[in-house]
Parts: sequence; structure tokens; C-alpha cells
Amino acid sequence: MRGRILLAACVLALLATSSNAGDPSHKPISPAKQVKQMQRGVNIVGYDPLWRNAAEARFKPRHFELLKQAGFNAVRIVLPIGPFVKPGEALPDSWFGTLDGLVKDALAQDLTVILDDHDYWICGKDAEECRTRVLAFWKQAAEHYKDAPNKVVFEILNEPNGAMDAGWNALLAEALNVIRQTNPSRNVIVGPAFWNNVGWLDKLELPKDDQHLIVTVHYYLPMKFTHQGAIWTPEYKDVSGVTWGTPEDYAAIDKDFDAVQKWAKKNRRPILLGEFGAYDKAPEESRVKYTAAVARAAEKRGWAWSYWQFDRDFIVYDIDKDRWVEPIRDALVPKNAR
Repeated sequence: MRGRILLAACVLALLATSSNAGDPSHKPISPAKQVKQMQRGVNIVGYDPLWRNAAEARFKPRHFELLKQAGFNAVRIVLPIGPFVKPGEALPDSWFGTLDGLVKDALAQDLTVILDDHDYWICGKDAEECRTRVLAFWKQAAEHYKDAPNKVVFEILNEPNGAMDAGWNALLAEALNVIRQTNPSRNVIVGPAFWNNVGWLDKLELPKDDQHLIVTVHYYLPMKFTHQGAIWTPEYKDVSGVTWGTPEDYAAIDKDFDAVQKWAKKNRRPILLGEFGAYDKAPEESRVKYTAAVARAAEKRGWAWSYWQFDRDFIVYDIDKDRWVEPIRDALVPKNAR
């Protein structure tokens, strides 16, 4: 009996593999084509209660449909892993069950899904704990999603910083090696240290023989404008009333993005602007101008982008009132682009 059960399991596995063999959604896709598909994205669920109790979820499956209707093409699922597992331990099945539901509902709307390890705060404090956690997570997650469609993309670590700045290139290589054992041709997102800073691209070291990489940068400059009133930034928490929109402000974006584009062309790597935005304490008119300017500057250079974020601070959708923050939505995706 045990032999027949094992044989049946092997046959089912073989059939599953064969059924995907001719499916375009399971074939390798170039990073450049993936970036073109991503186009316009938004960060979701990082601070949603659903990770602890699905019954308390703020983000619902219908929100994926709303995102698609509004002209978005991708979601970056912000994964808070640290609070749910000790270093090196396996994540509970219930955690993966929650994530599986999100992935399934996003794919049902034909959205590209970025799985983002968002443990940057742990990594900024303790490089060795960071290494243990990142490698343990990707060993599990890569195995778990090895048969997922090519619209599921991995992002090794959000905003390496602090204690991890010096060792980031080494950890990046280790984590990529873990992922490639089960996902040899899935596109993987990586970015520079120092918070994925645009000025640190020249310090980023990538394996030349891995052609399934997308490079990400984040952009919140100038911080005095984008983070005014943000309680987690001591330097700017008491700042208010800072506006944005002078010719010099627009020129600063072009200067920074031109430098990124120059690096991208030299290294032949496509770019994802993984986070950008202005905190909702900033004057709304300036916030709208800034959001539109950054999005258009990224699009002009052929990058994909992912706005920070759907709900909560930097808000584009007010879940409590069940409505879009229309000025920000329209700044991201103009009506003629939907």
C-alpha cells in the first residue's frame, strides 16, 4: 500500500510538472519584459492585522480588483517576517496560508506579485541575525513558490542599512544562491545598501552570469519634504508646511534619475523604483505634484514603479472610508492611462 501511495504521489508530481511545461506563465521571462509588465505598482499589507488574525484584515480580496480597475499592474507584498519567527526557525503554515491567499487573489487580477522580505529594521541592527533570517526565509519561500507562475517575483531584502551596509553584497550572493537552487530562472529583485539609495548603486555587486535580476532603488528626496511630520524620523517629525514644485525641484529628480539610468545602461539591468511618495502630513498640492513628477520621470526612463503605499501613511486608498484618495491616485495613474 505504501508503495502505491508513493507511486501515485510521483505520478501527480510528474503530471503537475508536465502540465506547466507548455504554459507561457511558467516559462522564464526576461527581466526587461517583467519590468514592462509591472509598469505601475503599489505596496500593500505591510502593517495589516491580517498577518496575526485573518478575521481582522483591512485589505480584502476585492481591493486587488479595485487596483486593477484603477490602472495598476503590480503589487509589492510587504512581508513582516521577524515578528512571527525566531532566527533560523520555520514560518508557520498559517503564515504561508495567508500569503498564498494574497498571491492567488492578486494573480486572479493578472497583477505581477513582488514578495518582499521587509525585515530591514532587524538587518539594520544586527548583521548576523539578518543573515540567519534572510537565508532561512528564502530557503522556505523559494521552495514554497518554486512552481508559481513567472508573475511572482522575489525581492531578497527591503532597504539593507546600518549594520548590513558593509556585508550586503555578500549576503545578496548567498541568498541568491539559495533561491537559484529551486528557482533557477525566476526574476529576483535586488538593490543597493544604505536604504536602496540611488547614490549607492556603484557599490552594488551583482553576479555577471545571473541574467534574471531586476535592480531596485527607492526615492524619498528631499526628505525634509517627503517625511515632514513623520514621527519615526526625529529630524523631521516637527517639520511642517514644506512645499515642493519649483523648477529646481523637478531638475533634482531628473539629475538623480539620469544617474541611475546611466548605471542601468552601463550594467544592462532594468530598474524598478520600488518605493516613493510623500507622507500625508505634507501639503496636498505639493504632494500631488511630487507624486506625479516622480512617477512620470520613472516612466520616461522605462522603469517600473511601486508607490508607498496603499493604506495607512502615504495613503492612496482610505480603507476606513472605502474610497480612493483621488488626487494621489490620479497623480499616479492619470485618467487617460487607465
